[in-house]
Amino acid sequence: MNDSFPGSATAAAPPAAIAWTDPERERAFLRWFDELAPRHRLDRGTLHLASADASSRRYFRVAGPDGSSYIVMDSPAAEDSVAAFVRIGELVRGAGLNGPRVLEQDVHQGFLLLDDLGHTQYLAALRQADLAGADTLMRDAIGALIQWQLRGDASTLPPYDDALLRREVQLFPDWCVAREFGVTWTPREQDTWKTVSQRLIDSALAQPQVAVHRDWMPRNLMVCARNPGVLDFQDAVRGPITYDLASLLRDAFLSWDEERELDWAVRYWQDARRAGLPVDADFGEFWRQTEWMGLQRHLKILGIFCRLKHRDGKPHYSEDLPRFFNYATKVANRYGPLRSLLNLLEPLTGAAVQAGYTF
Repeated sequence: MNDSFPGSATAAAPPAAIAWTDPERERAFLRWFDELAPRHRLDRGTLHLASADASSRRYFRVAGPDGSSYIVMDSPAAEDSVAAFVRIGELVRGAGLNGPRVLEQDVHQGFLLLDDLGHTQYLAALRQADLAGADTLMRDAIGALIQWQLRGDASTLPPYDDALLRREVQLFPDWCVAREFGVTWTPREQDTWKTVSQRLIDSALAQPQVAVHRDWMPRNLMVCARNPGVLDFQDAVRGPITYDLASLLRDAFLSWDEERELDWAVRYWQDARRAGLPVDADFGEFWRQTEWMGLQRHLKILGIFCRLKHRDGKPHYSEDLPRFFNYATKVANRYGPLRSLLNLLEPLTGAAVQAGYTF
């Protein structure tokens, strides 16, 4: 998971008005929108907030002709982030996936007009689905993931290298351990952290490298006529083959029992082997790689959610910290080389209970 969680509101949510904190940006946006609106027959009066990221990006929805609708991205972030969205969006669609087309763009100002992939996130659909319905959705997501890994041109993507993996995992001690819980590790505990985090990084770098979405999770997948619609791909990299599967199975906002996780993991592994992807021939080793990769991701997310709370004034993300402590504890306890991580996790979970978190 990165710092952003785009997605559309559910169909039941009422339209949200658009608030602007920067009058100059509002004027720039309206100038841009009013210029393109006639070309697409957009109704400015229907423009409303569809969703907002954990980052500064926002998404608006606007009505077009004959009952159609469009999405407008407002991204005050760095210009290269918007350019990456456009470039990697072309890569996603070039791989045959259902990503939004960019219909209009002002990369410098951070405004894009996009296809609307609908109102229903996978997250909402999975929460409401019965077992058969959830299985159908997850199989569609697995099939699309395999297609992305087969046809996404990883050579055009930046590497998920040692430096990036290390920066991500360092978010855990910096923001979760020190900032959220006020814990200072002893030299021995720091050595434990260095050893465990290095093992996770080494495992990730040893895997076959493919196109990695980096947030292939239910909140970034949309229920469409051609499932799934794919969002939030702008931070894609060339990296470990298990990363996106770990993102899907052990989600930030939705947990499954292990029997279902394993069933979907086996299905992915079998289909990936048949498709010619370089997954390990031994499922047991493949599953270890997936769990270790997931642990690296979960430690990162623990840090990101605490950073969102303390730096960005978005405390609601911290409500899901117990989910990630549970993920991390389960994996660390299962593998001998990672078990010393429990000595770092257990004091934090105790502090979390005292602070009112429910595990």
